[in-house]
Amino acid sequence: MFLDKRKKGSAEIPTSSLADIAFLLLIFFLVTTTIDTDKGISLVLPDLGKATEVNKKNIANLLINANGNVLLKEEPIAIKQIAERARQMLQENPRLIFSVKTDATTKYDVFIAVLDQLKRASASRISIAEPES
Repeated sequence: MFLDKRKKGSAEIPTSSLADIAFLLLIFFLVTTTIDTDKGISLVLPDLGKATEVNKKNIANLLINANGNVLLKEEPIAIKQIAERARQMLQENPRLIFSVKTDATTKYDVFIAVLDQLKRASASRISIAEPES
């Protein structure tokens, strides 16, 4: 009896087209992936150097101090109550402009919370004043 010695075949993976396949997969995932972008706060800024005079009765001052306390027309108010009060003020005077002024050390999340409350009240005329240093 003869024993046939079999040649041991080498098990190789062909890598000649591996780069092509990887490139095609990369292109496929780049094309099909949707990237969420943050919308941020949509504010329409005026042109540079354009200043208009506004009647004082059409301005409601919102002051935020460094501790996060808010004054609306020189009266203290909680942040959660701003939307309701602003809605009432807009019903009385639809041309009302809310002027938001902060301290230089006011926390950003308090400022955003105040702007969110104004947006909930459907206030479309918001002025952001320069913080005091």
